[in-house]
Amino acid sequence: MRLLKALAAVSGLTALSRVAGFVRDILMAAILGAGPIADAFFVALKLPNLFRRITAEGAFTVAFVPTYADKDEKLGREAAAEYAGRVASVMMGVLIPLSLIVMWFMPFVIGLIAPGFTEGEMRFDLAIEFTRVTFPYLALISFGALLGGMMNAHDKFAPFAAAPILFNLCLISGLLLSGFFETAGHALVWAVAFSGVLQAVFLYYCLKRYRIDLNFKKPKLDKDIKKLFKLMAPGIVGAGVVQINIFVDVILASFLQAGAISALYYADRLNQLPLGIIGIAIGTALLPMMSRAVSSGDKFKTQGLFDQSLFFGLLLAMPAATALAVMPHVLIEGLFERGAFTSEATHITSGVLRAYALGLPAFILAKVFSTLYFSHQDTVTPVKISIIGTLLNIGLSLILIKEIGVMGIALATSLTTWMQIALYLGAMKRSEYHVYAPRFKTQVIQITLCALVMGLSIMLADVLLPFEAVVKMVILVLLGLIVYFFSVVWVKLIRMDDFNRIMGKNKNE
Repeated sequence: MRLLKALAAVSGLTALSRVAGFVRDILMAAILGAGPIADAFFVALKLPNLFRRITAEGAFTVAFVPTYADKDEKLGREAAAEYAGRVASVMMGVLIPLSLIVMWFMPFVIGLIAPGFTEGEMRFDLAIEFTRVTFPYLALISFGALLGGMMNAHDKFAPFAAAPILFNLCLISGLLLSGFFETAGHALVWAVAFSGVLQAVFLYYCLKRYRIDLNFKKPKLDKDIKKLFKLMAPGIVGAGVVQINIFVDVILASFLQAGAISALYYADRLNQLPLGIIGIAIGTALLPMMSRAVSSGDKFKTQGLFDQSLFFGLLLAMPAATALAVMPHVLIEGLFERGAFTSEATHITSGVLRAYALGLPAFILAKVFSTLYFSHQDTVTPVKISIIGTLLNIGLSLILIKEIGVMGIALATSLTTWMQIALYLGAMKRSEYHVYAPRFKTQVIQITLCALVMGLSIMLADVLLPFEAVVKMVILVLLGLIVYFFSVVWVKLIRMDDFNRIMGKNKNE
């Protein structure tokens, strides 16, 4: 019950954050648009986010929470508070000087991450100015990750899950107040900086409210800190590879026409909606359950969890991918085409979204496969596959961008992810890890057929319905959900008892 309660709280707050994020993006598309100011802002936002995702969001949290919880369990609250204080001091001792150095050398840094921005160009000058404002966000949000990790270790999940909502609300406020700034981009970068302060203050307040202590200590690389860094290393490599992949996209897009980076951003935001929800569910629920099964030597349960995760992952990912692929223009026009976001921007972004959608199921499968390896305490294989995938992505992007422009960058990412699935399958055949059951092949065919029926229904309705974009978008989404649901029930992919189990209504529980 504790796990279900935690999952419900995190899922609900994550959903609220996604809604706030879409409101933010709709306003951003209308006010900021998809031009040179938008490109400069997105570069300024991506740089601190690169470091955040490599350290605070993934590797740090995964390494810190278990070690902090271990201190609390074995040595008590005071020892845990002192450990957290030492970690916080070392973290700030590294990140504050790093931020100052990066801000000083910002022209050189922008030249590296956006080489298509030439010196003297509006995008280049704005990117330098904007990133100097946003980069301190890294230290603030990393400190917030430490505070959130402490609360998570004490089963207080809500504050850390709610923090991204504050980020989105700050950016929405910045957009609404953009008339008081030189440009909307200037309003947004200051909103980003303020959101870092607000999140850190909010999380620290919640920490004190829960009476969880944080005793700051003099920065020192003792054995506990060295152990933390050692645990973080594989996660940093893996997260770094993923972020390099993302930055390759930005670097290549910077050589294209103005608005290319923005098209990648808006398309990725829509693609990340189903990917984030499904991925969070799998990552949150599967890893601890599978880890326990592996630790107990229960191979039957491990195989069952793996098969179920593949099945439910594809069951949810395929209709999402199909909808994004067959109606990207309706989604982009309905959500973003207003104000500074023109019909031309809709056309470019729709093509990018369709290309991203082709890889969505592969992203979900990769999440399941990597979780299987992590549950066996094998972090090397996923990192190797990520590195190979990054190299393949760069090569494919360089080839496809010449043929189809910015859409080639998204298509390369999707094709690379499917290649990674092939690498995972090959690695599994050479190991003792479980490969999917024969029944899964039939399930894949059935899920694909149901998704195709849904896709054809949406395409037909798109042609026949005369409504304006927003109304048509709502109707097509609802139609797709209804058609897909009845399709999977008709072919008996799910039954009512399965549905009740998913919804947590199993009477035997």
